[in-house]
Amino acid sequence: MWKEKFIDYLRYEKNCSSHTEISYFKDLTQFQDFISSEIGDFDLLGVDHRLIRMWIIHLMEMGQKPSTVNRKLSSIKSFYKYLQKQGEMTVNPAVYVQGPKMQNSLPSFVKHSDMLKVLSSDSFANDFEGFRNRFLIELLYLTGMRRQELVMLKDVDVDLYSNVLRVHGKGNKERLIPISEKTSKLFSEYINIRNEKIKNRTAYLFVRKNGKQLYSEMVYAIVNKHLSEVKTLSVKSPHVLRHSFATVMLNNGAEINAVKNLMGHTSLSSTQIYTHVTFKELKKVYNNAHPRA
Repeated sequence: MWKEKFIDYLRYEKNCSSHTEISYFKDLTQFQDFISSEIGDFDLLGVDHRLIRMWIIHLMEMGQKPSTVNRKLSSIKSFYKYLQKQGEMTVNPAVYVQGPKMQNSLPSFVKHSDMLKVLSSDSFANDFEGFRNRFLIELLYLTGMRRQELVMLKDVDVDLYSNVLRVHGKGNKERLIPISEKTSKLFSEYINIRNEKIKNRTAYLFVRKNGKQLYSEMVYAIVNKHLSEVKTLSVKSPHVLRHSFATVMLNNGAEINAVKNLMGHTSLSSTQIYTHVTFKELKKVYNNAHPRA
């Protein structure tokens, strides 16, 4: 009962995405199933920190990545924080449970030269889908949007007169992203081709051949296919294009707070990781170019 109420809380009060809801529900169900297998029937309200720690150890022994384990632990902490707010518990049993230490790995990104090769490749079909796929990849790189933000874009969110995009981010927060005249022309070209080829369609900007909204998994498959041309890239997901946007902006002198706002980060610390990426590039340039390096 409380698990379902928690998901409703995420949906209606926190305005979380369906992806977030599904992840939380899976994590809570997995936790519930594990504890049931260990001690039999139990009440979620009767859980203590020892049972949660037992589950964390089990996940690590199963070979789960530290990032995955910490995400699942975060789900449990959020659930019991919710129960505290509801007055069902006085103490959050997960608050002092620590997850495994994370390695400070830097985000993967595509070099601008490689990005130009991807966009100029002849691997895109010479039809509506080919143009759409190239345009959405370029748009992710040009704006740093999240995958879900891209699929939720509607025609009304595109202001080609002012050259501005209205993006609906996490928690249904809106932000405005400026676009260039060149990008505005790409929008116009895409919309004209789409309207000519797809007569009956939804109000969403990116659609399939049947006129229905492009879905998140399809965007992943499109990006993954074309980024596979970059052989040196270990990760080939839409999020890599978001990393690439931040990296290229900072490398070219953009102020970090401006990048933070463009990406829709709530905290500057989320943006600061990209300064480490750019510094790594500077070190590489220095080591390769200076005769005494």
